[in-house]
Amino acid sequence: MTDLHLELKQFIIEAMNLEDLTPEDIDTDAPLFGDEGLGLDSIDALELVLGLKKRYGIVIEASDEKSRPMLRSIATLAELVSQQRTQ
Repeated sequence: MTDLHLELKQFIIEAMNLEDLTPEDIDTDAPLFGDEGLGLDSIDALELVLGLKKRYGIVIEASDEKSRPMLRSIATLAELVSQQRTQ
């Protein structure tokens, strides 16, 4: 697990109030939303987008269809954050 993956897992645990989980409980490639992964819902997505903006300065438009794949997993979020940091 990279430092960024660990950081994002901890960020999601804190932002979504998932105190019963540890970063090790979250699979880096598992879906964040839906029944197959972490199980986050649309309200969680809004909170996540706001948290990403506040913490990382990443602006994701809700109406932008390209944003949905960016929020798929910890791995895709890490890629997004990495790209943002290099700009």
